[in-house]
Amino acid sequence: MNWTRTMRNGDSGSDVKELQIRVAGWAADSPSQTRVAVDGAFGSGTEAAVKRFQRAYGLSADGIAGPATHSKLNALESSDGSTANFNFSEFHSKDGSGFSGGKVGSTQVKENVRRLMYKLEALRKKLGNVPITINSGFRSISHNSNVGGASNSMHLYGVASDTNPSGKTPSQTAEIAKTCGFSGIIKYNTFVHVDSRIEYPYGSQFWYWA
Repeated sequence: MNWTRTMRNGDSGSDVKELQIRVAGWAADSPSQTRVAVDGAFGSGTEAAVKRFQRAYGLSADGIAGPATHSKLNALESSDGSTANFNFSEFHSKDGSGFSGGKVGSTQVKENVRRLMYKLEALRKKLGNVPITINSGFRSISHNSNVGGASNSMHLYGVASDTNPSGKTPSQTAEIAKTCGFSGIIKYNTFVHVDSRIEYPYGSQFWYWA
């Protein structure tokens, strides 16, 4: 990302929106049903998330996104638009359809997955930089049906992942996920489902922490 200005509380624009996408996983310090709104308006929630990001990466936590913060944000970005520790292919539907065949177009799915990756980068960092295996990311309608997924599963839109961090129990993972702005969290025996259901018009507009 070519950041062209220092951003602070009160600013607005498409660059602020991109900043919000990248710090969305730093929504809270402790389990809290709160999230960073991706609306292009730099308010107190964005400022607090920037401070948490800065603190985690050893920067001066002033809540102002200047060159040092831009540099750390860009270090998490890969040349293809994915993130440093996740690849788009990890989120492809397991039936070989890539990002196609879901409930929204493949371009939208890919953007949704990109946003999800930044939250997962925050989760990974908070868990101690442990590798995270993505058991299931996007699912085509056909694949979702084959695996018995819910008819309006968030996997169909690319806003969910079944997440298995190395050496962490589902309970440990879920507890930290509750600080990352995920509005859907479901704990299974060996993995944790996380999603951002309330951020999208196709999701249920309420928090679901099972």
